[in-house]
Amino acid sequence: MPVITLPDGSQRVFPNPVSVLDVARDIGPGLAKATLAGEVNGRLVDATRMIHEDASLRIITDKDSEGLEIIRHSCAHLLAQSVKILFPTAQVTIGPVVENGFYYDFSFERPFTPEDLETIEKQMIELAAMDLPVERVVKDRDDAVAFFLRLGESYKAEIIKTIPADEEITLYRQGDFIDLCRGPHIPRTGKLQAFKLTKLAGAYWRGDPANAMLQRIYGTAWADKKALNGYLKSLEEAEKRDHRKLGRRLDLFHFQEEAPGMPFWHARGWTVYRLIEEYIREKLRHHAYQEVHTPQVIDRILWEKSGHMDKFSHDMFMTSSENREYAIKPMNCPAHIQIYNQGLKSYRDLPLRMAEFGCCHRNEQSGALHGLMRVRTMTQDDAHIFCTEEQIQDEVSRFIDLLYEVYADFGFNEILIRLATRPTQRVGSDAVWDKAERALATALNEKGLTWAYNHGEGAFYGPKIEFSLKDSLARVWQCGTIQVDFSMPGRLGAQYINERSEKDVPVMLHRAVLGSLERFIGILIEEYAGAFPPWLAPVQAVVLSITEKQVENTEIIAKTLKNQGFRVETDLRNETIGLKIRDHAIQRVPYQIIIGAREVELNVLAVRTRAGDDLGAMTIQDFSDRLKSDIACRGRNILEV
Repeated sequence: MPVITLPDGSQRVFPNPVSVLDVARDIGPGLAKATLAGEVNGRLVDATRMIHEDASLRIITDKDSEGLEIIRHSCAHLLAQSVKILFPTAQVTIGPVVENGFYYDFSFERPFTPEDLETIEKQMIELAAMDLPVERVVKDRDDAVAFFLRLGESYKAEIIKTIPADEEITLYRQGDFIDLCRGPHIPRTGKLQAFKLTKLAGAYWRGDPANAMLQRIYGTAWADKKALNGYLKSLEEAEKRDHRKLGRRLDLFHFQEEAPGMPFWHARGWTVYRLIEEYIREKLRHHAYQEVHTPQVIDRILWEKSGHMDKFSHDMFMTSSENREYAIKPMNCPAHIQIYNQGLKSYRDLPLRMAEFGCCHRNEQSGALHGLMRVRTMTQDDAHIFCTEEQIQDEVSRFIDLLYEVYADFGFNEILIRLATRPTQRVGSDAVWDKAERALATALNEKGLTWAYNHGEGAFYGPKIEFSLKDSLARVWQCGTIQVDFSMPGRLGAQYINERSEKDVPVMLHRAVLGSLERFIGILIEEYAGAFPPWLAPVQAVVLSITEKQVENTEIIAKTLKNQGFRVETDLRNETIGLKIRDHAIQRVPYQIIIGAREVELNVLAVRTRAGDDLGAMTIQDFSDRLKSDIACRGRNILEV
């Protein structure tokens, strides 16, 4: 006679074992219809799972984040089933949930086409409409391997062989299709009402270039059609804002095959890059950081001592000279400790804040490269703070203040925070990790911030706080981080003399606000659709002559504004003024100054914005004051300044 305790504390007693769905029916038909799964004693299970003993139960519907994830994973199975119906010789491999959707990787003798995607999606719609029951099946390990080998699914058999011996082997059946999966899944395919296949890609089996290349089909799935349509519209908008396209159109940067993953910055793009660098440099000066610069190529011995060679050697570019092996640095931290180690430090010297715009190289797989968002060469607004344990709270608090200030200047006000805890592969004792994780949690709580855990995602040397910003399309970008490291300073010989005149090892805080400058610029391009706020615009104003008679005045006005420190260009082409205006609007120049016979006569400027607003006639001083005011706002709303 199981007693079921619900989240509100109420209880329901049943005379016999009962399924999650039965409990939902007992509560009401509306809830039963909406039920996707259940959480029994903290563990997610299928809606059809039987409960034999007293238990706590939470009914999972599409209103819950877990429900949406179950919908997406069930759609991945629906995709695999459809592919097997249409292309029986295709082998299924893995099909996980990803942000906003799912994918499934297939081995097939020919490339899938966009036309195939349309056909597969139609098949998925038909299977969903059939409202097939989804059944969980438990199999013996050897039986499961033999079963999939008989089906010709060698990848599934290989996966089963890697599952730990103490784990249950579960399969899910819908219609004639059966797939390996831990679950849970929706109870019937009719629950899948809002999905769409989005794109094709390639992927190596298990992410290893030495393995076979598979075909990946991506899709998105939502609780209802309204949410799906909203997401698809946001994808359309994101396509318009694609920084790779805008980078070329606005003459900011380009990539080419001779240097994969390494941007070629054009003059306008490099202007934006340097503006951001100088902005951060000024913040560093204000917050008492020392700026340093360290070598690009360092002997592998240092990376072995730091632990990076063991953990990240596959991501490091290596080179050699005179029988010595070197790494092109993938990060700056070990080099900063070398600077710290020059000269004996006292507790009075701490905290010591050391910053570098460090150019780093990482051997990312070619298939993972994505414009400025995923590159092989990057510059980090990187810094390391050497401090005592007692100073951790204050330094983390100071960093959080700096980070929020910077993000607001770039127009980002919604920040998501996660505390990433110890990973499986790590250095340092559990006691040290306990201390480090507790220090970061305390700092966040003392700031009164809302945050969540990201279990197991810390760096190998310490836990970290991850700061993610949400853009205008509600996309989340993880940029800022601060990490507590009790291990690396000791591994590399860092010391200081404490208050008791004894040698002690400093704590090292790794921190970045923007992360990679390249990636952050990519984010900004898409956030502003290339229309940078005036303080970041590579060209802040362009002065246009209507006829050749105004050329001299146009040049004088441009020179005057340049002498005031503004980034101004002229357009003296023998073209119609309408064409010139359109060209510079496409180039997202904030202001267009039009000079015709009337403007020359009255000694005024006719000013337009890139949005097409006519600001009328103003003196050069009035325009200068307006532009200065815009620049002072940075990316903030004028009411915030």
